[in-house]
Amino acid sequence: MDHLWSPWRMKYIRSNRSSKGCVFCSALKSKDDEKHLVVHRGQHAFVILNKFPYTSGHLMVVPNVHIDAFDKMETDTCAEVMLLIRRSMNAINTVYKPDGYNMGANLGSSAGAGITDHIHFHIVPRWEGDTNYMTAIGQTRVLPEDLCETYERLRAAWPQDDPQA
Repeated sequence: MDHLWSPWRMKYIRSNRSSKGCVFCSALKSKDDEKHLVVHRGQHAFVILNKFPYTSGHLMVVPNVHIDAFDKMETDTCAEVMLLIRRSMNAINTVYKPDGYNMGANLGSSAGAGITDHIHFHIVPRWEGDTNYMTAIGQTRVLPEDLCETYERLRAAWPQDDPQA
């Protein structure tokens, strides 16, 4: 997973991402799940690591269809999104054993959405005391592991017992 180390990430951060189209659609079209950090592909939605996570294990569930609003999702997609959120939490529990979660979607730029044109749902594991002076004062996040390791650990822990998603 050499493509995820510092030089690649710095190039990604400095690039004009808006001209490259939708990052979720690009990940879905690609067959290289490792490169795009796709943890699981379902029939109507997929699970992907957040490239700029709040904590280790920060996953997103994304509908396969490029839509920008919750009410535009088909019923089958809504159902699968919820199943994938549950399965994501099961994988995160296996690997990280968090004390709790933040789960949800930022709908629209005024709600904090960084990608407004393709709805997605965040699953963020949380631990007692995980906000510290680095986050509160330094406006900096410190993650205990690289995205490569997070990807490998969550792929290995992905629940295989639920054929519905």
